Amino acid sequence: MKQRILVIGLGSIGERHLRCFLRTQRTSMWVCEPRDELRRRIESTYDVQRSSVSLDGFLSEPPDGAVICTPSQMHVPMAIDLVRAGVGRLLIEKPLSTSLDRVDELADAARKQQAVIAVAYVLRNQPSLCAMRDAVLNGRFGAPRQLVFVSGQNFPFHRPAYREIYYASHASGGGAIQDALTHGINAAEWLIGPMSEVSADAGHQLLDGVDVEDTVHVIARHGDVMASYCLNQYQAPNETSFTVVCEGGTVRCELHRARWQWQTSPEMGWTPDGHYPTERDELFTAQANMFLDAIELQRQPLCSLEEGIQTLRCNLAILQSAKDRKWQIVEQGIVSK
Repeated sequence: MKQRILVIGLGSIGERHLRCFLRTQRTSMWVCEPRDELRRRIESTYDVQRSSVSLDGFLSEPPDGAVICTPSQMHVPMAIDLVRAGVGRLLIEKPLSTSLDRVDELADAARKQQAVIAVAYVLRNQPSLCAMRDAVLNGRFGAPRQLVFVSGQNFPFHRPAYREIYYASHASGGGAIQDALTHGINAAEWLIGPMSEVSADAGHQLLDGVDVEDTVHVIARHGDVMASYCLNQYQAPNETSFTVVCEGGTVRCELHRARWQWQTSPEMGWTPDGHYPTERDELFTAQANMFLDAIELQRQPLCSLEEGIQTLRCNLAILQSAKDRKWQIVEQGIVSK
């Protein structure tokens, strides 16, 4: 039987989730969107079985799962309402929230209802990064000692509506830290473990029409592993790379080239170890399939609620550090100095 999946919020990311869940051919899709013109366009474009302007219209007959694509500050309250209404399978867009308010309440409700909640950090579905991670975790190059993340793109070209959407305000999950760097942080924690300490500098350098930061420099500790992160949202090249320096070699994943490579001695140079060209919708379709597997096969999601909360702590610590110009410690659900 096809799973009944509700997409809440039909902005660009909600429409992408709808499109990619339909590509799995495993779902019957429902949508919730208060904007009439947008909802009608979606209904005329895609195979939508049910639609409503509000969530209340679905809670008397809950779907099998839901994808929350509303502004970030709405994610946690909405997820709590859904879990308590019996919707025990949720995929929540990143970042999980813009604060730790009610996060413990959501985690407690999920435990009581035995809910499966995933956070949509889609880089965990990137084949080249997955392959490199497998090599790091199986000890092929020894223990990680350092990670370097570098990323940049021309945001006005890739997201021309950035001034009018959530991006323009920290309160709705905007700015480079919550919108873009959070992907790198979550992927790094997946590679080398949770971030424990962080110091950050961030500023608005170039993007027209917004005041939020578009440039971020971070140094951090992930336990014993040292890390650095550098990101901007205005350079011409669209490039993202992860480099992990291990005791017995160095590995590098270049997402813009869909490949990873390794080097174990100064004389040998880089050795390619896989090329995985992937269209963006393929990543979201893979994410949709993994979420459906969590529903049907009782599998753990690729990014769990607990991991999403951990990355949220990092987001908040980085924002605070950039404001105070002080190191921050990230620990056990509390962001403290």
